[in-house]
Amino acid sequence: MPHVDLLLIGTGSGNSILSEDFSDRSVALVERGTFGGTCLNVGCIPTKMFVHTADVAATPGVSSRLGVDETLDQVRWLDIRDRIFGRIDPIASGGREYRTVHQDNSHVQVHEGTATFTGERRVQVTPNDGGPPVELTADQIVVAAGGRPFVPAIDGLEDVDFHTSDTVMRLDRLPEHMTILGGGFIAAELAHVFSSLGVAVTVINRSGALLRQEDDEVSARFTELAAQRWDVRLDTRVRSVSQQGGTIRLELDGPEGSTTLETGELLVAVGRVPNTDLLDAPAGGLGMNPAGLLVVDEYQRTTVEGVWALGDICSPWELKHVANHEARVVQHNLLHPDHLRASDHRYVPHAVFSSPQIAAVGLTEKQARAQGTEISVAQQAYADIAYGWAMEDTTGFAKLIAEKGTGRLIGAHIIGPQASTLIQPLIQAMSFEQDVREVARGQYWIHPAMPELVENALLQLE
Repeated sequence: MPHVDLLLIGTGSGNSILSEDFSDRSVALVERGTFGGTCLNVGCIPTKMFVHTADVAATPGVSSRLGVDETLDQVRWLDIRDRIFGRIDPIASGGREYRTVHQDNSHVQVHEGTATFTGERRVQVTPNDGGPPVELTADQIVVAAGGRPFVPAIDGLEDVDFHTSDTVMRLDRLPEHMTILGGGFIAAELAHVFSSLGVAVTVINRSGALLRQEDDEVSARFTELAAQRWDVRLDTRVRSVSQQGGTIRLELDGPEGSTTLETGELLVAVGRVPNTDLLDAPAGGLGMNPAGLLVVDEYQRTTVEGVWALGDICSPWELKHVANHEARVVQHNLLHPDHLRASDHRYVPHAVFSSPQIAAVGLTEKQARAQGTEISVAQQAYADIAYGWAMEDTTGFAKLIAEKGTGRLIGAHIIGPQASTLIQPLIQAMSFEQDVREVARGQYWIHPAMPELVENALLQLE
């Protein structure tokens, strides 16, 4: 049975652990999918490349409010798709080649297949090519196996040619109509992408609002604006799905009773699940929480000595910047076992790259009030700052929540252009425990730039 010093399961953020500091250790690397993981191949990077293209394509639709009349002449889908994956696919294959043949990795053995625990620090790898299983043991194991799209149990769905976020970006042609199941960030981003490129989009959501994990006011504003762009069906469930030729038929139950919807493409975007079931984590003695995530402590240690975990397999945030942070922590702790470093999950920000953009960090107003914290809440509209006038933005706003009296910022929420950039000074203020009054008054804010949105919101806090 091959034994190694270090076994890594997953080549997303986990792959970044293997610096030259591990060159004196024997290493096994296991990957069941495409080298590079979710973010590179089917997640953050390709979706945001599509989003930027969609933003450009959507510009003519709103330019007339500025006195500029533009038209969108053509969308060359295959050129868009191939430009994006023509950049991404070589990175994935290059990463695989580097680990498999480069002399710097002579101490690394790469196994392409599915890893399954058969005991403590013992795994069996079933190769993708159908070869015989390989048994591996290790002194240290890092589980960075990520997650995958969740496919709900809907009658007939297994017999339909539906897509998930793993496949929809590689369509051979744009359909006239696409139906998206889900109301979270993946659904919101891909609805923006395809509608901006000329596809009629229907969004079906079981709850009464889109992006309902956001602050209530942000979710309500986004839902309102989405309904102006897409056919949004709220409080609606899919009873069954069927397909005849190129037409997919959905039987729906909603506020108007039972209805039928026909569509050319169906995208299932109702969430993601960790790959702990594929790993058979219990067979390895690994503890899991009710959501199926591996249980880890602040040092990213699992319930089994010598086994660590990071990223979507153990993190409730499902964010690449969280996985990268945790990978740095695990790397340090593997190299310095006597001086362990803890992960910092105090203020984890996120962004939704739809239209409008959304970014947030910390507590929502509802969460803050539920904790019994006495708070000060400020709201600043884009429409009331000079750059907002320039853009003629009448719907975006920033909402800040501070602990009353102390000046400690505990939540920040922005919906509008460049929200993911504008929120950064607020993440910094929270991370370094800066007083909001100091942040507002202790530096220059360029006039008339968009960060005045943040400045003016900060000045309102008590």
